[in-house]
Amino acid sequence: MPKEKTTRKAAPKAKNDSGKKKKDPNAPKRGLSAYMFFANEQREKVREDNPGIKFGEVGKLLGEKWKALNEKQRQPYEAKAAQDKKRYEQEKAAYQAADDEEEESE
Repeated sequence: MPKEKTTRKAAPKAKNDSGKKKKDPNAPKRGLSAYMFFANEQREKVREDNPGIKFGEVGKLLGEKWKALNEKQRQPYEAKAAQDKKRYEQEKAAYQAADDEEEESE
């Protein structure tokens, strides 16, 4: 019994761009996590210690170093992250207040 050949055509993709909000370039930047503060500080050192290392491998090494830190070693980065979160929340509140005023004036 010969097998029947079936062909499938991909369904046309629906454009979902119209429902997506575009980012406002004036919106405040989100706060960095404790890990991001650590990674930004350590990235150059990892590259110097491992010349020719690939981009993805840098991230893996940074992740391993982060996991190896104890609570006391993480504390400065956690404090920076908390401070940056407060900054973001203040900027966001001011941004939203200005945005609300703009909508009311229209």
